[in-house]
Amino acid sequence: MDKIEIGLWVTSGMLVMVVLGMRVAFAAGLAGLIGLVWLRWDQFGYDPDRLWKAIEISLKIAGQVPHSKVSSQALSLIPTFILIGYLAYYAGLTRALFEAAKRWIAWVPGGLAVSTVFATAGFAAVSGASVATAAVFARIAIPEMLKVGYDKRFAAGVVAAGGTLASLIPPSAILVIYAIIVEQDVGRLLLAGFIPGMFSAVIYGLLIIGLALTIPNFGPPVGGFTWKERFASLPPALPIVAVVVIIICFVYNPFGGDAWGTPTEGGAIGAFIVFCMALFQGMRMSELKDALTETAKLTVMIFSIIWGVLIYVRFLGFADLPTAFADWITSLEYSPMLILVCILLAYAVLGMFMDAIGMLLLTLPVVYPAIMALNGGETVAAADSAFGMSGTMCAIWFGILVVKMAEFCLITPPIGLNCFVVAGVRPELSVQDVFRGVTPFFIADAVTIALLVMFPAIVLWLPSLA
Repeated sequence: MDKIEIGLWVTSGMLVMVVLGMRVAFAAGLAGLIGLVWLRWDQFGYDPDRLWKAIEISLKIAGQVPHSKVSSQALSLIPTFILIGYLAYYAGLTRALFEAAKRWIAWVPGGLAVSTVFATAGFAAVSGASVATAAVFARIAIPEMLKVGYDKRFAAGVVAAGGTLASLIPPSAILVIYAIIVEQDVGRLLLAGFIPGMFSAVIYGLLIIGLALTIPNFGPPVGGFTWKERFASLPPALPIVAVVVIIICFVYNPFGGDAWGTPTEGGAIGAFIVFCMALFQGMRMSELKDALTETAKLTVMIFSIIWGVLIYVRFLGFADLPTAFADWITSLEYSPMLILVCILLAYAVLGMFMDAIGMLLLTLPVVYPAIMALNGGETVAAADSAFGMSGTMCAIWFGILVVKMAEFCLITPPIGLNCFVVAGVRPELSVQDVFRGVTPFFIADAVTIALLVMFPAIVLWLPSLA
């Protein structure tokens, strides 16, 4: 059997396992191992006496891949970014951020919901995990919105959707994973996520204001704060800004010249600073233990997915499926932009059945080479490219687009992880309530993605300065 056919059969089997409910890490790892055995046995002419030899060789390959990739220094960013978020919560920075946003923004129609969106965006700037952001603000913001008369479903939807902003706004664990898979500069990708992430927050805010203006008693404004109270709310929230500035300046020297350190070192410094803040705020040993435990749980989940998927990715390389898919994509007689839109729509559908990280890890080894080939290759100049940008910039632009699609998948039924997290934190809410509450944000995300596709400068301006 042709190795491309073997690749297609194994991939189909893996997707069936995922749809039937098997965890992505196990489905990908098992499919990758079966595929490696199948390819090797095919080379042996399906000789029954050499089946064990094929299994032995494949097990050695599968055993070496996870360690060789996961021992990468860049992946150490993920636990530090997640730890920053949990420590910031126990340092009281999240509540201070929400209070500042409420005093400055809550006077607009739907103001408390808008405040929640911008508070989650601020917290996302020190938390690399969407799940952590959603869990933290489900405890803080939802009770505040219910007090002033918000529908409980919409209040939950605001928090679930706002939590997705952590996928784009640096530090972002998903952006780090994308950078490692496609072998691009982590620091530049983190910079690229800042403006699109804040742009998404603005679109969410405008959507909420529009709903509040058109639906009676939808979201009453909250006023009564004096200018003195507003300015008094800023100092407790400033540490978050300081941490963000320190991390960015450490990775990209704002004064020119070489960077002061690597993104990994910047993440470690950020975690240490927030740890000191938490101690200053009186964090107890039990709270430190909880922060470390939650960080470990989320990190292990992410690394487990990476381990399993990397075995599958190695099989794809042997099966030559990425090259075949790229050749097929470039042979289509349609405009590159139409093909890109179709790929993004496919991500929207696939995200209904898979978690965001698993979806990106499984698809990028095949889809990324196709997009780069569609643009003209890794080394193409902007003048000769299909999308009007160099190969390096195309990699950054596409990365932001697929991560934004991953955000979209965090709130789409039936797998939307953020919705399950919010429902788990708030016992008075069912998962169905949260899914109903996030429905308006599907429109906002669709508008955001369309604008990012139409105006790549929103994504590329900041990294082009680096």
